[in-house]
Amino acid sequence: QVQLVESGGGSVQGGGSLRLSCAATGATYSYNCVGWFSQAPGKEREGVARIMLTSGSTYYADSVKGRFTISRDNAKNTVYLQMNSLKPEDTAKYYCAAGARGMGGTCRYNYWGQGTQVTVSS
Repeated sequence: QVQLVESGGGSVQGGGSLRLSCAATGATYSYNCVGWFSQAPGKEREGVARIMLTSGSTYYADSVKGRFTISRDNAKNTVYLQMNSLKPEDTAKYYCAAGARGMGGTCRYNYWGQGTQVTVSS
């Protein structure tokens, strides 16, 4: 089993920055990709960014390209999401998830954190 704990959320004004962390414990050998997702009230969960832990290759949703950066520290079993130039529409609960690489560079997520709230005011 893998436990994921997110941190770093909070309230910020538009244009500000936050850095989210996703710290993993347990069977950390059992996954090789990590993603960040957002879920706003009344909306479906959406993929924001993804990183392959071995190669470091990344994927970003169009809505966050150029503003968000996903990175990892494998020694600390931690993945980060640096969020810059935040907009009110980025307001959501952010979750990290870990899983195994699938076909076509996708990630099949097996483990999920509890989420951290990000609120961006205008």
